[in-house]
Amino acid sequence: MADDTPAQEAIDGARQQFAEQIAFLRRKLNLPTETWRSIERAAHDRAFVVAGVMKADLLHDLRRAVDAAVQGGSIGQFRKDFDAIVAKHGWTGWTGEGSRAGKAWRTRVIYQTNILTSVAAGRRAQLMEPEFLKRRPYWRYVHDDGVMHARPLHKQWGDMRLTLRHDDPFWATHYPPNGWGCRCRVVAVARPAEGDATAPPAGWQEKDPRTGAPVGLDEGWDYAPGAGVDTELRQLVQDKLISYPPAIGKALSAEIKRTINAEERIEDFVERARTGLPREEDLWIGFIEPQAAAKVKELTKEEVAGFTVILPSGGARHVEMEHGHDGGSQRPPRPEDYAHVLDILNAAAMRLTPDLGRQQQKRVTVSKEIGSETFYTIWEIMPGKRNRSLKLVTLYIKTGAKKKPRAP
Repeated sequence: MADDTPAQEAIDGARQQFAEQIAFLRRKLNLPTETWRSIERAAHDRAFVVAGVMKADLLHDLRRAVDAAVQGGSIGQFRKDFDAIVAKHGWTGWTGEGSRAGKAWRTRVIYQTNILTSVAAGRRAQLMEPEFLKRRPYWRYVHDDGVMHARPLHKQWGDMRLTLRHDDPFWATHYPPNGWGCRCRVVAVARPAEGDATAPPAGWQEKDPRTGAPVGLDEGWDYAPGAGVDTELRQLVQDKLISYPPAIGKALSAEIKRTINAEERIEDFVERARTGLPREEDLWIGFIEPQAAAKVKELTKEEVAGFTVILPSGGARHVEMEHGHDGGSQRPPRPEDYAHVLDILNAAAMRLTPDLGRQQQKRVTVSKEIGSETFYTIWEIMPGKRNRSLKLVTLYIKTGAKKKPRAP
């Protein structure tokens, strides 16, 4: 159970990590990026990124180095791992390359940002536990007075002992950290104490024209780390928090050698596919989550962690022609039904499909009850260096609730 003391941390040395922090990081999915502005605010809760890294294998190795750092590694060890990874993959052109000071700065940014945000997100998960929240529903802003260059507004919020309910709009944007290297935090209390400020200072919502964020916050830091952990990556793309669908489409197309559509609504794509597309096209609908990837590996012995999830236009046409027209227990799938398929893959029970695909790819069947219907999806595993995806082969829907087994 959480208390009102901060999680132990030593940003540049060995630390004592905690379970909620590790869980936050493990739920992230690797995502290629062109620049640090390619992904904004709450999208960082769902995606692990290193600015400028577009290659899956390189990103995977950097992710492992960060995981090791968060689980107690020092910045010195992280820098050694970084050097080895850069050499292994021949990565060039990264910001900071070419000088000792540049590399020191870049590695510190990657290291600190992941540690500080994961600590904050893990801490938030503790503070939001229902029973704890009943006892201590207020959060107090605490400035780290040990920093060398204090941000004036951060210090002001700490000095005034700003204490607000956990659901005050202030925390949606100002839950710390609030910038690169910011070490501010919150502590939970039962109620404001005498002398605590119980309202944010005037003008706290005003935007800084240089950053687009509220005054006092660095660009891109106006969100609460951990508040968006349940949001699907595709939703973040559609909300413009991941603002580079053409770039991700290009990256995925290079991997599977197919045309990838990374921004169209699923329902619109299915409608177009049913009436005929001029060429074979795949729609990117997201990534497989770690828990589902572990289940696929258990069933098939295939490592699918971080694989993309795609809907091919041919798959949508197959469903249109082959399923739901028997006049019996099935109904024809509608375009809006496809909005459920990623959730079905990531959240439901699955089993191995006994028959293989044309190229002997393994398949898994995943089903989920939605209302009085059961949705069945079959996914083909496309492994290897240039596939790395799970492709929806078919979708069919059986109507009527399942009968409960008779009591013995």
